[in-house]
Amino acid sequence: MHPKKALCPYLNTLQMPPLITHPTWIFLVMLCVILLTPIILRRLRIPHIIGLIVAGAVLGEHGLNVLARDTSIELFGQVGIYYIMFLAGLEMDMGSFRRHGSTGAVFGALTFLIPFALGMLSARYVLQMSVASSLLVSCILSSHTLVTYPIIGRYGLGKQPSVVYSIIATAIASFAALLMLAIVVQREHGGGDAAYWLRFAVGIVLYIIAVAYSYPKIGRWFLRRNEDAVTQYIFVLTMVFISAYLAVAVGLEGLLGAFLAGLVLNRIIPHGGPLMIRIEFVGNALFVPWFLIGVGMLIDLSVLVGDSHTLLFCGILIAIAILGKWLAALMMQRLFKLRRVDRFLMFGLTNSHAAGALAIVMIGTQPGVDLMSAEVLNATVILILFSCIISSLATEKGARQLALRATELDRNRGSYHGKCLTAYAYPKTVDSLTQLAIMIRNPHIPDSLMGLAVSMDDDPDDLLRARGVSNLEKAQAIAAAADVKMSVMSRISSNVASAIAHTMREVDAGEVILGMHENEEGQLSGKLGVTAQSVLNSTHREVLIVRLLMPPGTIRRIIVAIPPNAEYEVGFYKWLEHLCRIAELTGQPLLFYTVDDTGQYIQEYMTAQHPTVQVEIKKEVGFGKLLMSLPKEVNSDHLLIIVSARAGFISYTAALNTLPHFIAKHLAHTNVILLYPDQFGDPQLSVFASNGESVTQRHLLFDKWLNKMKD
Repeated sequence: MHPKKALCPYLNTLQMPPLITHPTWIFLVMLCVILLTPIILRRLRIPHIIGLIVAGAVLGEHGLNVLARDTSIELFGQVGIYYIMFLAGLEMDMGSFRRHGSTGAVFGALTFLIPFALGMLSARYVLQMSVASSLLVSCILSSHTLVTYPIIGRYGLGKQPSVVYSIIATAIASFAALLMLAIVVQREHGGGDAAYWLRFAVGIVLYIIAVAYSYPKIGRWFLRRNEDAVTQYIFVLTMVFISAYLAVAVGLEGLLGAFLAGLVLNRIIPHGGPLMIRIEFVGNALFVPWFLIGVGMLIDLSVLVGDSHTLLFCGILIAIAILGKWLAALMMQRLFKLRRVDRFLMFGLTNSHAAGALAIVMIGTQPGVDLMSAEVLNATVILILFSCIISSLATEKGARQLALRATELDRNRGSYHGKCLTAYAYPKTVDSLTQLAIMIRNPHIPDSLMGLAVSMDDDPDDLLRARGVSNLEKAQAIAAAADVKMSVMSRISSNVASAIAHTMREVDAGEVILGMHENEEGQLSGKLGVTAQSVLNSTHREVLIVRLLMPPGTIRRIIVAIPPNAEYEVGFYKWLEHLCRIAELTGQPLLFYTVDDTGQYIQEYMTAQHPTVQVEIKKEVGFGKLLMSLPKEVNSDHLLIIVSARAGFISYTAALNTLPHFIAKHLAHTNVILLYPDQFGDPQLSVFASNGESVTQRHLLFDKWLNKMKD
């Protein structure tokens, strides 16, 4: 085909001017497409990703010529593909990454090598292309882009093993294809001596080390000192583009840099937190759809009715691309005995060709390289259309089936019930307490979050009430930013603890979060406090007494100290589930210190219910010795959770009486949570352990403990 009819803006010179050129109208048309396409296609049960690409083809210069694919669309589209790769790294569960890394690497090798080999044979011996051109065509077929990843995010399946395999495979296949591209281009033009490849390899290694080492430190430092939502979002976006630029500077593609940024920032941006919600919202609402529409504008379906050679070329390219990715997913399923739905999901995620294919074909056709013809360019863009349509359908089908299977499992519903109640007293603690409440709440029950402010009835000027209302408004804003509904209540009472206890009973709260008692100078008083002690005496539900010196998302490690016989308490699995949620959402490991056989129960539960959470269990001789070892183990950026107990219950020990004084004296520099679990007392018949044990069964464990004590 003549270059004048090519689908590249740089080659297309004989086009009529587009119908709309004014920036305001361009933006309005794009917004209308982004708004209406999902609404219309949702009724037709068609993935909206297909509609956005088709809409771009209709509106573009090869369709109705309504819009031109100008620099603004290219810019937003570039941000969109970076966003897709960044979100893929950011939403990946790092426990799953460690657990499934080697398996994902196998899939990465399969999904690169099989399409590469098929593409090389077809291009060289069927299409009669040169060796260099055949290698570049093979790179196009073996690379892929996570275009359909937003479907995974919508179903909340980012932690599924098959999804993790696909994300790891994407990084490997994209890196290998782009590396092969650089090698071919350099060799064809006489460059690329040993010194060049040494500099290239050293540059990549130094870049990865620099980003992996510096980004977490810079991110934690910045996010701890800046709580403004806009500032935090702009900071994260800046870090993504710095990483993308550095990747380009060392000879890689920017999308790999964005993916690496997502991986290293994963641990400091809590999943489900306000910052994460903002990042996902802006990307999925604007940048990602813009990218998909921009891809559609490259498509010219008229090439399918052109000469027979072009039609044959497109058919072979599409067939080999789909066959190669399908065979890779099928072989992966057979090797690791995966389910059929996993094969669908892996194929859907790895079949779409977009950013990587465009980068390769643009470099191959640019002046001075000339390794690809306009025919290859046209066929590649048609491949993008068909592969994205097929990927969308396959991913939607696989994700829906997997989501339906997941919701059938009762254990996914959590092991506890009731609202999570947070009592606010001071403005400086509102942010940290609310973020903690968002993490530990049960997301599977409606209206799971509630805030409470109590003012004294002898407040003459209503200053405390006004401060309480302000605290609740701030807490609601933080929860809303995380897309979580928070109910609030402001009460007037002569006794703060009594108001909290009454509220817990009224709203059926499963747990309550309180701030740790401080003196007038803002330092720990060394006492539990009248309010906290009274709440503990008034309820047998879980109570968390909290002192956080930094946002929960910037915590670097979680250390848990457990008294003896903690597994015999009725709330054992409940607080363990809470800790697992914190670990999963922050991406941090859990280090448990025990003094008896509690570690065995913890290990069994974690293996069965949270296998992706990194766990370490250490056993000490006695609980007193355990406590004295904590100051040496806990740093200022760690979170220490001490599981305590009310006096007279199974896991109570005399050492727990001194905890407030011990914390004030030895642990005032760190983040601390005193956790009092659900214990025997008030009936809690709706609280179930995640392994199916009811309260009655926990009573049997209590009897077992009594027999043990008699022996």
